[in-house]
Amino acid sequence: MYKRLLGVLAATAIFASGLLPAQTPVSPPAQTSPAPLTFEVAAIKPAPPLDPAKIMSGKMHIGVNVNKGRVDIGNLSLSDLIRMAFKIKPYQLNGPDWMGAQRFDIQAKMPDGSNKDQMPEMLQALLADRFKLAIHRESKEHSVYALVVGKGGIKMKEAEPDPPPAKPAADAAEGDAPPDEPPGKGGMVVGSGENRVRVTPSPDGKGSTITGGKMGQMKISMADGMMHWEFSKMKMEVLVDMLSQLVDKPVVDQTELKGNYQVALALSVEEMQALARKAGAAAGMMMPMGGGGGDTSRTPSAAASTPSASAFAAVQQLGLKLESRKAPIELIVVDHLEKTPTEN
Repeated sequence: MYKRLLGVLAATAIFASGLLPAQTPVSPPAQTSPAPLTFEVAAIKPAPPLDPAKIMSGKMHIGVNVNKGRVDIGNLSLSDLIRMAFKIKPYQLNGPDWMGAQRFDIQAKMPDGSNKDQMPEMLQALLADRFKLAIHRESKEHSVYALVVGKGGIKMKEAEPDPPPAKPAADAAEGDAPPDEPPGKGGMVVGSGENRVRVTPSPDGKGSTITGGKMGQMKISMADGMMHWEFSKMKMEVLVDMLSQLVDKPVVDQTELKGNYQVALALSVEEMQALARKAGAAAGMMMPMGGGGGDTSRTPSAAASTPSASAFAAVQQLGLKLESRKAPIELIVVDHLEKTPTEN
């Protein structure tokens, strides 16, 4: 049960940090814009129920992979898809509760000459066409926590530079992802392609190591009722996303720190269990970030029911500080959305 808890929490952190493309605040559209980009072809079907055995063996189709103009989306909810399409954070989406209930698999082909940075715009068009999505934008002032540098300066080290990418095997086409390897006993592989992450239990069974994804290597262990996290590579935008799940207001980055840092956090096990449940992990079942679009945990006024005491202490250990402030929050409000797509 201990190993399962670590694995669930590790997978939750992975999804919190980015199997979905990076989320940035939404901006109003330009006054005039060209016709929206669209996929050449797209097939949508309901995703099968999450299977713990398949998750642990790395055979569950979860996450997003864009490779050579082909888009493979596995087991994401409409909430996830809308967030990805408009590049917003969970608290910026306001819509009906059921948006997180049904999950979908999508296979699509991008037009020749397009790139993966244009995929979200094509996903917007797909949601409008197949799910009849209609939205409007709002900007409202809300209470937030500003993440700032403390008076004594930061206590984090800059991350080591990434090693040069490995050359592809002679028999592999350029751009192909390396083949999956079995995760090993007690391990787990989530995602695919460049988003693939691997969870490996430590030999003593008291922790896990996560490799891949967007944060380099990450180690998790538990001692004295605290969950200890060591990130080899973390951007401030990822840290504020994680902190927003632990405190009672959205967190905005006002550190002006660029690049990647080595980050160590110690958070209470109870708070991490709450974070896991909030991310969709419950009863030993890991689920991708999503949840109901209208859930109060998604609104700017209620990131968590109560702020995490250990989160504030952990931030201070980094030489940072959370300060209560007021700031405008841009929202995507769902006006209309169908539960099922039109036929392929």
